[in-house]
This record gives sequence, structure tokens and C-alpha cells, in this order.
Amino acid sequence: MVRGVRKTWCGSLLLIGALAGGASGCGPGITPAPGGPPSSVSGPAVPSVTTGPGTPAADPQPGEVLVEVAVSGGFAGVDNRLVVHYDGTWTSRSGAEPPRTGHQTPAEAAELRAALEDPAYAQVPERPTGRPIADGFQYSVTYRGRVVVAGDGERPPALQRVFAALPDGGPPTSP
Repeated sequence: MVRGVRKTWCGSLLLIGALAGGASGCGPGITPAPGGPPSSVSGPAVPSVTTGPGTPAADPQPGEVLVEVAVSGGFAGVDNRLVVHYDGTWTSRSGAEPPRTGHQTPAEAAELRAALEDPAYAQVPERPTGRPIADGFQYSVTYRGRVVVAGDGERPPALQRVFAALPDGGPPTSP
């Protein structure tokens, strides 16, 4: 009977642990979810992974988004987007036009990742610092959950490097 109580107790803990995103510690081979709380259970080590919106796992999946760039504003009021995935595939949406798709070469994809991972890019201000240009465009770059917004003429060298590595230089500015 005690054995049955232990199974029920461990089963309850396992369910609660699963709902809370952790581990119960009720048996061998149970490891916490990546990024979850540590467990006292011994077993294979799970690499620590920082999770958050846009943050990839250790090995990103082909469909995972690397970077999303949006351009808005201008005289015509554009709202266009470019999404680039870790595998180099990309989709550009411009107004009511059908989406355009493509694929970066491995070298182009590596250059974009290098530009985004450059420590200088991490220092780019998240919000524009200058005066807005009337009817100018505003660019939003989302990488690993961090959004950098820049206006026309406000691209520091590290941000310019990112734009230079984007397919077609980023989303179109035409409606």
C-alpha cells in the first residue's frame, strides 16, 4: 500500500512540476525543461538556454525567425515587413502585394548573423535620438526579443551593417 501511495504522490508531483515547468524529483531520468528551474535529480546535463521571444535554442530550427524588420511611415503611410529565418529563407511583405520570398546564400546568412551578434549592435540605442523627419520612415529591427527603432538618417554603423546584410537591404519603402 505504501508503494501505491508513493506512486500517487510522485505522480501528483510530476503533474504539478510539469504544469509549473519544472521537475518533480520523483525518480531517475527526469530532467527539467531547458531554461526551467534546476532539479535535484541526477541525469544527463541539460545545457542552460536563455529563453525569451525570438531567442533561439542551442540549435535553431529551420523555420525559426532570426530577425524581423519593419518599415513604416513616409508620405504614403507604408507598413512593410521583412522576416529572415535562421536557415536564410526570407519573406518580404509590402502593402497589398503578394509576399516575396527568397533564400540567402550560406555566406549571406552568416554575414547577417555576424552583424546581429556584433557587440557594437548591442550598443545601438533602442529608440531614435534625433528629431524625426517629416514624412520620414521609421525602421524597427527585432532580434532576440530586443527592438531597435531608427528613423531616416539615424543608422549608426552597427545598424547600417545589419541593413547591408539584409536581403534587398531590408523591407521596401514603397507602398
